[in-house]
Amino acid sequence: MINEVFMPALSSTMTEGKIVSWVKAPGDKVEKGETVVVVESDKADMDVESFYEGYLAVITVPAGEMAPVGAAIALIAETEAEIEAAQQKATTAAPSPSPAAPPQPQPVAATPVAATSNGASTQNGRLVASPRARKLAKDLKIDLTTLRGSGLHGRIVAEDVEAAAGKPASAPTIAPVAPVSPTVTARPPAPATPPAPVTPGQQVPLTTLQNAVVKNMLVSLEVPTFHVGYTITTDNLDKLYKQIKTKGVTMTALLAKAVAMTLQKHPLVNASFANQSINYPASINVAVAVAMDDGGLITPVLQNADKLDIYSLSRSWKDLVDRARAKQLQPDEYSTGTIAISNLGMFGVDRFDAILPPGMGSILAIGASRPTVVATEDGLLGVKRQMQVNITCDHRVIYGAHAAAFLKDLAALIETNPQSLTL
Repeated sequence: MINEVFMPALSSTMTEGKIVSWVKAPGDKVEKGETVVVVESDKADMDVESFYEGYLAVITVPAGEMAPVGAAIALIAETEAEIEAAQQKATTAAPSPSPAAPPQPQPVAATPVAATSNGASTQNGRLVASPRARKLAKDLKIDLTTLRGSGLHGRIVAEDVEAAAGKPASAPTIAPVAPVSPTVTARPPAPATPPAPVTPGQQVPLTTLQNAVVKNMLVSLEVPTFHVGYTITTDNLDKLYKQIKTKGVTMTALLAKAVAMTLQKHPLVNASFANQSINYPASINVAVAVAMDDGGLITPVLQNADKLDIYSLSRSWKDLVDRARAKQLQPDEYSTGTIAISNLGMFGVDRFDAILPPGMGSILAIGASRPTVVATEDGLLGVKRQMQVNITCDHRVIYGAHAAAFLKDLAALIETNPQSLTL
């Protein structure tokens, strides 16, 4: 039997995907549940695993090319004898279906990850490990089911196998083979300037991520929004930040924690409009906009931000940013936000309005904290550090009074009781 590998839908908004790399080459043996290709969705690179056992006979969409969801990107032959027949089928096959064609059942798909009792991750009861980890385990005769995964969501990585074998991570463990692209390629933090200069007059196509941002912004234009601004004095928050930043605490985490704690009193500001109803989420998940080095932006989500302590929140944020820029985030790590923050204050911007992301009821635009001459309560002049915070709200859910009350309580927390953020 010859089975087709289809381009899977890795997110609800994905209509096409880009082949980042093929983990398997034509003629390679493919096990059921084994990663065969890495696909770039709108915001992340993800492993795609086979639902069939056999041999990768033909790759119809090479690395670097795009394919619509539901299009055949490879053929898997059940036996070696059928490889030639699969190759003949590929040469005589009609062109891949257009994006408008109805998606077919997908023999290859990315599935949600759950953790096992020993820390390793499973998908539908099956152990999850990186391709290199599986190869090392096979060569070193290590039982993957006995290992605790240290990767994302308990995923077993090569270092886990090497540690189980008693070998250092830097030690070579297998004979040299042809290079195989890993699940994702780590990238350095985003530089302050574009990675490559653009020639004047040049027309540069949008990246997959930039296209996703464009689609989201067009959806946002359909939502009736309004803006409310508030000036917040940050002297006490700045003092607290200086005391704890040496422990790895970031200002982003402090602001996210302050927003999350304030939302406990204002659940409507955490709500969103859906199906002619107001949806009140069960948790407070703060999404924070991050610019990507290759264009576009992504909003990693600090889930349950009101319940995590500030130190755990800061560690989570650093991890999210690093993996976002390396395109390693899972969909639930950038698509589950209930409120968003866009902080351009780090660039010296004093005020701006943010566009409401689809699926959310509000977003905060945070400007820079600057020394400002103000009138004190005793009628004298003094200098205080202040920042401008503007909130954009979906007027179908939130009214002006709700937004104003939320900002007033947020200001009170930051100005008078920032120490509560560390409790």
